[in-house]
Amino acid sequence: METFMKRVYSLLLVHTLLFLSVTFAQKPTISLEFINQELSDAAQQIQVLVEATPQDKFPKTFENGQQKYSNSDWWCSGFYPGTLLYLYEGLVDQRLLDEAKEKLIYLTKEKNNKGTHDLGFMLYCSFGNALRLTHDSTYKEVLLTGAESLASRYSDKHQVIKSWSWGSWNYAVIIDNMMNLEFLTEMSKLSGNPRYRTIAINHANTTIKNHFRKDYSSYHVVDYDKDTGEVFAKKTHQGAADESAWSRGQGWALYGYTMMYRETKHKSFLSQARHIAKYILNHPNLPEDLIPYWDFDMDKIPSSSKMYENRALRDVSAASLYASALLELAQYTKGSESRRFFTAAETIIKNLSKAPYKANYGENGGYILQHSVGALPGNSEVDVPLTYADYYYVEALIRYKRLLEGQPLTLGL
Repeated sequence: METFMKRVYSLLLVHTLLFLSVTFAQKPTISLEFINQELSDAAQQIQVLVEATPQDKFPKTFENGQQKYSNSDWWCSGFYPGTLLYLYEGLVDQRLLDEAKEKLIYLTKEKNNKGTHDLGFMLYCSFGNALRLTHDSTYKEVLLTGAESLASRYSDKHQVIKSWSWGSWNYAVIIDNMMNLEFLTEMSKLSGNPRYRTIAINHANTTIKNHFRKDYSSYHVVDYDKDTGEVFAKKTHQGAADESAWSRGQGWALYGYTMMYRETKHKSFLSQARHIAKYILNHPNLPEDLIPYWDFDMDKIPSSSKMYENRALRDVSAASLYASALLELAQYTKGSESRRFFTAAETIIKNLSKAPYKANYGENGGYILQHSVGALPGNSEVDVPLTYADYYYVEALIRYKRLLEGQPLTLGL
């Protein structure tokens, strides 16, 4: 019996060492104590936002000393409850779960919203995390109905999900839309309906074909001819110029293709994610602290532009995306490349966890991070806190915590 137990122990030890060698491309430089402290700080800070937010509203930003709120139909409405749920996962503080569940009551109706492509942000970041953590079956119904609403925006002719239904666009698809595909792949598994997964794969393949330049930077908007399905124009809406590389857009692309590789194991998606990551990390305009300027081509903005004065603003929301995505991408790559991605993610996490990006307690309207840029061309949400910056930062902390505790980095429903 003793010999048998020694063998079992040896096998467990070998398994653990193998797991750690695969999980970590190199020795982690961030401690569990550090991660837990940052989660605790974030939870304390967000309580300020909890107390300031009306029951039926959703935090949007804090600007010029004033809180800005949205209704449930705003594309960012799912990030606040999603952040609360991630913090609950990390800290097991019932207050966080209770506040998140309260917000979900007011978000439920968006399951029937067929006028937006952002249902992944709105429903999966919120109800998806809620279902995973509570196993409440009522959340499953919301998610499945929402997935059908999102799928209604897909066109077989275009092979992509339509993003916008406003303005003069014909059939606009933005790179942000890659982020909604996880909602579909997970709902395909939950429902047994392969159509959702097929839509996600088709959208990702078409986006590879039409959204990327030869250097693997992404356009923001590709407008398709609504009748023929052919590309009509390639534009920007939030970047510095049509041919510039808007920093958060590169983050949506990096995260989206990393996730799509996880969901499908299609090598083309992994290749795309690797190339996007290298574009970002090799860019000569990426600052040393890896918190990007709001647009990688900010140095090309002419002095006559209304954006010139703010050309050097950083975008913390893009950095948060990079950190979370690079942590995951490091798990799917090898050797020096994996080490580079993992180290970059660590660097971003460390830098976001201190001034000038991390807000002081009680300041910044209760948002965790500051210095994000929403849409500089429209002078909207310029150098302010944003809910999705906080969401992906906390997600990166939770992912790192899972790795340190020997769990899978990502957890499905």
